[in-house]
Amino acid sequence: MSAEGERVISTDEMTGVQALERIYPNLSLAPNKVERREYEYSRHGTCSFIVSRDVVSGQIVGPSCGPTRTEADFLAHLHLVVASDPLATRWHVVVDNLNTHWSESLVRWVAAESDLDVDLGEKGKSGILHNRQSRAAFLSDPTHRVVFHYTPKHCSWLNQIEIWFSILVRKLLKRGSFSSVEDLKAQVLAFIDYYNRTSAKPFKWTYQGKPLEV
Repeated sequence: MSAEGERVISTDEMTGVQALERIYPNLSLAPNKVERREYEYSRHGTCSFIVSRDVVSGQIVGPSCGPTRTEADFLAHLHLVVASDPLATRWHVVVDNLNTHWSESLVRWVAAESDLDVDLGEKGKSGILHNRQSRAAFLSDPTHRVVFHYTPKHCSWLNQIEIWFSILVRKLLKRGSFSSVEDLKAQVLAFIDYYNRTSAKPFKWTYQGKPLEV
């Protein structure tokens, strides 16, 4: 449980989502036969989504979509997330170890959000900005208004947003037909709105942190 006024979100990118349009409609259900899907399709490009999920409520917060998932895209997404609740005293952000999650611009933004007047140094040379380790250590500082929690290397599956991505794939993307990238965006955002209104709830997290046995 998070302390009062603190928010815990699980965040990640879903990249290269294809806008595939089925050329022919599915064959409907018939007695003793399941629905059959036609597999010929047209490609209309790809889109990347950056999504955050509130761990306590299950709500999807500040979904972002665009052609890329750059450092600037990730920071813009976090601006939307934090702006969604100005009264929150602290944000805990669970992410994997992608380089955009410990960037220079992220360090500068967290310093500003935390009202820190400190010398951040210079990327590649000195101070907090020196290298990945120094930036990640700064971003993980629990006293900041925005605190990053990094999943262990090769363990991004510990991030609960991955469970939600599987829901999006099963419920929409796998069987969807999208006439354009804009149609793909619209359908995903409509699904998120529907999910938030009807299905959002905390995941029953059963993993106890015990080492896996092979």
